[in-house]
Amino acid sequence: MTDFTISKSLGRPGFGDALLVIDVQNDFLPGGALAVPRGDAILNPLNRLMLSFADAGLPIYATRDCHPPDHCSFQEQKGPWPSHCIRGSWGAGFPEALKMPPNLRTVDKPDWRDKETYSAFTGTILDEALCSEGIKHLWLGGLATEYCVMNTVLDALQLRYRVTLLSEAIRAVDVRPSDGENAIQLMVSQGVVLR
Repeated sequence: MTDFTISKSLGRPGFGDALLVIDVQNDFLPGGALAVPRGDAILNPLNRLMLSFADAGLPIYATRDCHPPDHCSFQEQKGPWPSHCIRGSWGAGFPEALKMPPNLRTVDKPDWRDKETYSAFTGTILDEALCSEGIKHLWLGGLATEYCVMNTVLDALQLRYRVTLLSEAIRAVDVRPSDGENAIQLMVSQGVVLR
């Protein structure tokens, strides 16, 4: 089991670093409406990471997918996904097993009906919040690899953040075999460091 606090291969997070936890919500975990296979396997690594960042006094952000009941991505509206993460529902909430420290900041994605928002930077204050704290380097994990994680990472790179993607703390939907692995390869080709 990796100890993110002392691992020399990971390096030690410091000033200018933040942990970004992407959409670890009940609906994306086993028993949820759009469960990511083995999505719950990332909870322990994320808990260790959050503890390390909190102990170091470093910022931690967690994003949430938030949809209206008639969102365009839902199958009832001819979209690809079952209804999920409806604002105010159990499925949109964080799981009890995710041990969020007091300094964690929550960023809700917009609840637009006619637009999908895979990236945590789309329609949110995330970039402004990170900039206000002098953040230059994001350590990132969450769900799902080839959707919200990948789109957030690509936007972060466009915004000139350095990104370390934590392999223990991501999982893919894999609608098509190897979607997740292909997404990882794309992110690495764009400059992401995979740990």
